Amino acid sequence: MTETLQALHQRAGIELDQQLALRTAATRLAEDFVGVYGAETIERFLVTSYDQLAGPATVTRYLPLIAERFARQRLRALARIEGRHDDGVPTVLFLCVHNAGRSQMALGFFQHLAGERAIAWSGGSEPGSRVNPAAVEAMRERGIDISHEFPKPWTEETVRAADVVVSMGCGDACPIFPGTRYEDWVLEDPAGKGVDEVRPVRDEIERRVRHLLDELGVPAT
Repeated sequence: MTETLQALHQRAGIELDQQLALRTAATRLAEDFVGVYGAETIERFLVTSYDQLAGPATVTRYLPLIAERFARQRLRALARIEGRHDDGVPTVLFLCVHNAGRSQMALGFFQHLAGERAIAWSGGSEPGSRVNPAAVEAMRERGIDISHEFPKPWTEETVRAADVVVSMGCGDACPIFPGTRYEDWVLEDPAGKGVDEVRPVRDEIERRVRHLLDELGVPAT
């Protein structure tokens, strides 16, 4: 365990079971990135991921596991940027303000339709505390489960690693990097709406995701 993870463990409010979960997460990440990144880099990404998610989180029980997933995504993005790993498939990043509705539905459709033929991530400029329940139910009607997803911030690694960045309502808060393809999808914000009102937004997102996959040359299932 490096000094980075030790410093996190020494903070007030981090319970023993969470410390153990974070050490286990660091071990799993080290196995995933053996020969790519060392322990210090892996633990730094795990700790910063934990910190970024801890702020808006209302339930902290699963924070170590969620932080591990977020850190894995960021490390994969970094490896792609640095040329340490490139699987050769298109990568898309979906962004909205709270990463709780539109971007999560777009991510769900993209992953469902593209499978392993493309990669998708999502993020927000001001992440919420949970995925919109109406969006979860609307997607469940289409046979896609996004209940396991979690709002998270966009990071420089994920933006720079993406071939296409799709923004949905985050305006000037969305990051801009040269050489990246950007699209702005004007869609109604499902926040505060019921399932009946979310369905038209869901259906329009599916239409746009299918069109994007077609442009990328990725066959949709």
